[in-house]
Amino acid sequence: MSKNTKLWGGRFEGTVEEWVEQFGASISFDHQLAKFDLMGSLAHVQMLGQTGILSLEEAEQIQDGLQALLRDLEAGELHFDIANEDIHMNMEVLLTEKIGPLAGKLHTARSRNDQVATDMHLYLKEQLGHVLDKLANLNSVLLDLAEKHVETIMPGYTHLQHAQPISFAHHLMAYYNMFQRDSERFAFNLKHTDLSPLGAAALAGTTFPIDRQLSSDLLGFQQPYTNSLDAVSDRDFILEFLSNVSILMMHMSRFCEEIINWCSFEYQYISLSDSFSTGSSIMPQKKNPDMAELIRGKTGRVYGHLFGLLTVMKSLPLAYNKDLQEDKEGMFDTVETILNSLDVLAGMLSSMQVNKAKMQQSTENDFSNATELADYLAEKGLPFREAHEIVGKLVLDSIKHGKNIQDWDLKELQAYHPLIEEDIYIYLRPETAVQRRNSLGGTGFEQVKYQIEQAKKELKGEN
Repeated sequence: MSKNTKLWGGRFEGTVEEWVEQFGASISFDHQLAKFDLMGSLAHVQMLGQTGILSLEEAEQIQDGLQALLRDLEAGELHFDIANEDIHMNMEVLLTEKIGPLAGKLHTARSRNDQVATDMHLYLKEQLGHVLDKLANLNSVLLDLAEKHVETIMPGYTHLQHAQPISFAHHLMAYYNMFQRDSERFAFNLKHTDLSPLGAAALAGTTFPIDRQLSSDLLGFQQPYTNSLDAVSDRDFILEFLSNVSILMMHMSRFCEEIINWCSFEYQYISLSDSFSTGSSIMPQKKNPDMAELIRGKTGRVYGHLFGLLTVMKSLPLAYNKDLQEDKEGMFDTVETILNSLDVLAGMLSSMQVNKAKMQQSTENDFSNATELADYLAEKGLPFREAHEIVGKLVLDSIKHGKNIQDWDLKELQAYHPLIEEDIYIYLRPETAVQRRNSLGGTGFEQVKYQIEQAKKELKGEN
């Protein structure tokens, strides 16, 4: 076979022009599948040998050649040629250079269709493990931070308006729960990724007496696909991954938006480490939360990859189509984006400084204790709706007089309702407001401690 002859070229008289060849080639990005392509080939040839499709001697020679390529790959000594289109054909050419024409027998009972699907399942299965590990680390960082700030008081917001004082740890634990749900989604994603397409061939299976269960077991998959058409055309596992990362990035983006606000001059709730900040080329005083902004920005990038693949898949007939070459770059980029983003967010959180005094101060002159007075009156038997109206009038009068609720003396407060007594001033304190909210899942200190303890058990797999 001449150097310029394609491995599939027997049916063709002409050749593809170079610029068209470049358009159709995928080796510029699917070289990232090299290790997994060799793993799949090693399992496949072992199966061919054990089933007698190849002699044991032939299988051993091919295995030796593949192992040599694996060593070359690990040493950075493999070089790929765009003329060979993709990782599979490049590997076959390189194997042929190692062991001669016998390399051509490796492709017995398989197609590039099941080969590439196998590579991507192996790749994504490995990457999902990394994502789950980094998510667990992020949640561990969150728990450590929350444990330090159970009694740190901050404003809770609705509509970006001060609503009620809460524990800073309670706020952090809300994100812990989001990220834990993300972990559960990735764990389920792993179930659909842990399937072997190998042996499905082009679309219809093969006439050779292969053992798909054996090759599946050799690759560490849970089981083979049960339908050969589905095996080569399924990209749901990648779509699930892109969808799950999109949700995770959305959660991270929300958190980063709050971090960006909290470190602004107006808030001053936190200060980010210099390691996760940058300066301005013109304004010497600036310390910008660029890493948080980048995570927020990269969320759109991940969304784009999800919608890109959804659009590719939306009208593809069974089974394999060249459109499916577009399934890889977005997946590779999303893996890199999420792994880096998880590290950066964990680093920001573990190194940031929390301004407890500023957070507390922000709850003392903002009427976020108004609900405490309404609840106080309701506990004394006043219908809550009536209590709500009374306190609303008091807040309005306080704004007009430039006062806080706690600034009125007792007689003035009793003019709004005689049920108000001296102990109201204790109830109006932010720390009292937080401490008393001990309903399940509430911001009360004991409830937050309970949330943290349960979360610790969850991370350890004890729940």
